[in-house]
Amino acid sequence: MAFRLAVLNDGRAVLLDAGLVDPPDDGGRSTDGATARWWDLGRLTDGRLADPMAAVSASDALDALTDDRGIPAGDPDGMVGLDDLGPPVPRPQKVFGIGMNYLAHIDEMGRAPSTAPVIFTKFPSCLVGPSADVRIVGDRTDYEVELVVVIGRTCRDLDESEVWDALAGVTVGQDISERALQNASAPAQFSLGKSYDTFGPIGPAVVSSDLLDEQYDLQLTCAVDGEIRQDGRTSHMIVGVKQLVAYLSAVCTLEAGDLVFTGTPAGVGDAQGRCLGVGQRIDSHIVGVGHMVNHCV
Repeated sequence: MAFRLAVLNDGRAVLLDAGLVDPPDDGGRSTDGATARWWDLGRLTDGRLADPMAAVSASDALDALTDDRGIPAGDPDGMVGLDDLGPPVPRPQKVFGIGMNYLAHIDEMGRAPSTAPVIFTKFPSCLVGPSADVRIVGDRTDYEVELVVVIGRTCRDLDESEVWDALAGVTVGQDISERALQNASAPAQFSLGKSYDTFGPIGPAVVSSDLLDEQYDLQLTCAVDGEIRQDGRTSHMIVGVKQLVAYLSAVCTLEAGDLVFTGTPAGVGDAQGRCLGVGQRIDSHIVGVGHMVNHCV
């Protein structure tokens, strides 16, 4: 499968070229001015895949529309930048978060490794697009860049060997967290502190696995005001993509469009006493997947 599925601000599902995947060679700090060509899926499929939630469940149909670079035939419908895009999966049924999935992050937070994956929920109402503003709600609002995997079909009790075939692809995510509320109770209340409105930027597109050079070893970075704060690799996850999705599918039926935020590497603000403030800029990047720019308001 080779495609990049995105959603315009007006709700239309589109396919993109690679223009918004990797920013200029500046260390992942900026994608200002980057644009991508887009093709309207409604036009390409006589309306069948105009709804992004229909498109995310139709990987084979998307693949049939593109070449091995993920590019459809024919002229594009236009050009877009990050500001023109909403969340590429706008209405998921379920959004899972994985806590404490990088050892260095566990160490910086002063926690002990868990014997099982730490699972929480981000309520879907927190999701926003790749350039949306993030609303700061206290002096411990924190950033967490993450690889987000996107389920591509209804599935249950997956074997690990079946997981990548069950995915529509991956995208970039920010698991924005309000640490005071997250830790207001014992045990910690992860879900509520991570679900304020605007606390789930994702995008710019769902990228199919065939377009990833190293699907098990992706570099992910987060910069705040141009300073790289997080720089990790998905190969350092304690529980990898295949194991996480198989684990979740053993508990509940997964549906097309369900999202799994797979955890964040070391370098978060709360561990350094450097959480986000109004006026700051967050640049989130995963090599080969995409870049997001979110301003704090």
